[in-house]
Amino acid sequence: MTDSSPLSEEMLGVFARMAGLLLTEETVATALRLVTSLAVEAIPAATGSGLTLVGPGGHPATSAATDDVVEQSDALQYDLDEGPCLAAAASRALVRVDDTGAEQRWPGWASAATRLGLRSSLSAPLVAGDRCLGALKVYGREPHAFDARTESMLVLFSAQAAILVANVQAYDSAQRLSGQLREALRSRDLIGQAKGILIATRRVDEDTAFAMLAATSQRENRKVHDVARGLVESYSRRRR
Repeated sequence: MTDSSPLSEEMLGVFARMAGLLLTEETVATALRLVTSLAVEAIPAATGSGLTLVGPGGHPATSAATDDVVEQSDALQYDLDEGPCLAAAASRALVRVDDTGAEQRWPGWASAATRLGLRSSLSAPLVAGDRCLGALKVYGREPHAFDARTESMLVLFSAQAAILVANVQAYDSAQRLSGQLREALRSRDLIGQAKGILIATRRVDEDTAFAMLAATSQRENRKVHDVARGLVESYSRRRR
């Protein structure tokens, strides 16, 4: 007997591949692109997929897409401020469009999507904990491409995708913070070296040395660490 449940062996295989992304993918962008590829693989009748993340201030942006047509469709939603993907993220509920040629909820987007050859869509929110990160959507080139079964499959898929997206965002934030900390430490070391040079060459105390760096920074409209770097490099050249 054929398994008619949404959690088929194929879906289990897709979930296993998604769970291994953090161990195998080198970049956040690559991981997100693979999520959209897996969505097309997992959802019958899907011909394209896109992943929209909500950024600072609530502004949506496509973070991954399987093709240019999906990117165009998503961009139209953002420009027009209407469409199923935005509605899914705002309502935290699945949104299905059976025929863009007859869709009345978002007429501007639907008309443009029809011209792009996208006749059906299915959008699911990406919810992790109490946060909605955005939405994942799939498109079909035929009307009525999706049904209740594919709805259930996308809900399951998007729940797994939300976990992955939350994790890669946390990883990306940690990497950026680590880079900022490294840069801050480098700047501190440079400023310390520059103060040491001024203390030794100008016979001033530490507070005066820093005040001299700050004064040069204001006068030349440069950051203090840039002034310090210039002083250290100049001093090193003279010492050679």
